[in-house]
Amino acid sequence: MGKPGILVKGGAAGLTALALTLAFPAASAGDTRPKSAPVSRPLYVTQAPIVMLKDLDSGAILFSRGADKRFAPASMAKVMTAYVVLDLIKKGELARDKQFTVSEATWKKWNGSTGGSTMFLRPNEKVSVDELLKGLITVSGNDAAAVLAVGIDGSENAFAKRMNVVAAKIGMASSRFGTPSGWPDGGVTKVSAADLITLADRLIRDHPEGYSRYFSLPKLQHGKSPEGKPIIQPNRNPILGRFEGADGLKTGHTAEAGYCFLGSAKRNGRRLIMVVAGMSSEKARRDEAERLMKWGFEEWEGRELVPAGASLGRIDVRKGALPAVATQAGIAVRMTVPKGYEGSYRAVMRTRAPIAAPLIRGTPVADLVVTPDGLPPQTTPLIAATDVAEGGVWARARTGFYRLTGL
Repeated sequence: MGKPGILVKGGAAGLTALALTLAFPAASAGDTRPKSAPVSRPLYVTQAPIVMLKDLDSGAILFSRGADKRFAPASMAKVMTAYVVLDLIKKGELARDKQFTVSEATWKKWNGSTGGSTMFLRPNEKVSVDELLKGLITVSGNDAAAVLAVGIDGSENAFAKRMNVVAAKIGMASSRFGTPSGWPDGGVTKVSAADLITLADRLIRDHPEGYSRYFSLPKLQHGKSPEGKPIIQPNRNPILGRFEGADGLKTGHTAEAGYCFLGSAKRNGRRLIMVVAGMSSEKARRDEAERLMKWGFEEWEGRELVPAGASLGRIDVRKGALPAVATQAGIAVRMTVPKGYEGSYRAVMRTRAPIAAPLIRGTPVADLVVTPDGLPPQTTPLIAATDVAEGGVWARARTGFYRLTGL
């Protein structure tokens, strides 16, 4: 790997860019092609009105149609609920083994005879956050969503407000939530495919253990039938167990948006995230999802540029115990190109610097922007390699000296 280039500043709000020489492919002496020669993108034809496919590691958007159109997500809203709950667990504000009691009012509203999808909770039953998350994702339990919301914030409305705060924080600019379950709410809850992709991206990156624990369970066993037999329900993910590498996320269906699916699969180190919406039936949704994923894996390839854990330059930290923090590739960074691609690429690290302390290890602090010749830029987040505590007077003086001298 070559040495980093010169730190340059440009753009608004302190945007900085660090040019990197990351083992660039060398052009042959006799190669007279222009550096940005047009690239033939693989063809994908679909009748779906809303489709988006992203390569998680490179950030490349492989296909997009109607990605910014807002629509009712139905049960795909439960992915936002899961993200909020997993975030609270990660922060130590909620324990997996914490038990919530199913109130009579919640049971009456969301039992199986009146409240759609259910994990068959009983009135006054005590159930753990862990089990509720399993019911929320595996069988799309509206009762699970309501019990989590009431247990955490006292009401579904209060929890929905929390959802909106978190959604804005992670960059879901065009989405709004009025319910933790996605149940029709008079048009309040609306998302876009682009925002759902952002949500899935952040959930998988920010909560990999939670994603692995809750989103690929083949079935849920909870409760008993009137005959006393265990109630076992299969996972509603239409490609789980059918498509190699499929391991999440959630389906949804509304009269307005049709049959929808936010899905993900991983093969040979590559993870793809997809949204399809507006399909006419469960079969059409499943077939489109499988076809889109197959196209993404077979017609495109990911080439590793930076191994996971690699250090990629330092960023100034304001008011910190340390003057700067090293950036790190949290996952292997790849660029996604059509099969057989022979072009080169450019790589730039971008951030808004300096960032302020305190800073927690693993926090996204920069982006690695890779631009293959003839293709749009592809962006992968970089993370802080270490914690940086808030500094005192002497630490700030040392930081000032570092800014002046670089020592």
